[in-house]
Amino acid sequence: MLNPLRLRLLSQLEALGTVRAVAQAAHLSPSNVSQQLALLEAEARTQLLERTGRRVRLTPAGLILARRAREILDRMADVEAELRGFGDEPAGLVRLGAFQSAIHSLAVPAVTRLAAAHPHLEVQLLELEPHMSLPALRAGDADLIITTTDIDELPLGPDLDLVPLATDPIVLVVPPGHPAARRGAADIAGLAEEAWAFDAPHSYMANLALRLCRRSGFEPRVVCRFSSYPMTLRHVEAGLSIALLPELAVDRRYRVRVKDLATPVTRTITAVVRRASPPRAAVRAVLDALRHTAGPDRG
Repeated sequence: MLNPLRLRLLSQLEALGTVRAVAQAAHLSPSNVSQQLALLEAEARTQLLERTGRRVRLTPAGLILARRAREILDRMADVEAELRGFGDEPAGLVRLGAFQSAIHSLAVPAVTRLAAAHPHLEVQLLELEPHMSLPALRAGDADLIITTTDIDELPLGPDLDLVPLATDPIVLVVPPGHPAARRGAADIAGLAEEAWAFDAPHSYMANLALRLCRRSGFEPRVVCRFSSYPMTLRHVEAGLSIALLPELAVDRRYRVRVKDLATPVTRTITAVVRRASPPRAAVRAVLDALRHTAGPDRG
């Protein structure tokens, strides 16, 4: 009998690449992870891992089992819900990962709707930026994510199903008295001398803003980096910087001006699930609620 905990660790190893990364994600010691994987090999009666220097990698058999592990674990969760007597009624826990600006605009309204319609369904919200959410989904740390398909660093693959939700323009955010606030659509090339507020290094928006500035012919002078959009908006409101942000991230309570870009840039907001046949009733319910929240006019 294959142990579910060990199957999850094997799936995480395939997604994260190293035993140390799996240990950090699972809150275990590396030696404990190695021991559990060795026990899984004994249960499977085949070699799942091989050493290359100081690293461990999956054998072909290990890859097959790792990629089927998520489907096995999802089906086990379905069976557990059925045994509790709910049948096709969405029940149990769904871990929903979403980036910062999608939590309040999409995830929270969807979860509120679900709480009234499906009292046996529990949705756990996780704040995961796009560069974090796909690895979390593949590793089994999230059941469903809201992300953007425009990120190049983490390519999608046949192991995932995509459900388009909305498009979101990237906008320039400036203080009320800024010269750009009095003009029409913003030309990024004309902002080369400005002080910029950027997202955290290597995040989706930081990488996108850097690409747009470089494409306009300059290296931006970054004066602050915040992983919090409210912090960025406060900094801009104070007249200390300007920023490129997704329109969903702009809280209109802040005294800032929002300008469309002369050359429009949009991001595609998409729900992503691991490909399973069929997806769990609970996951389907969360997907349906997200699509309803996004609405046909935003997709």
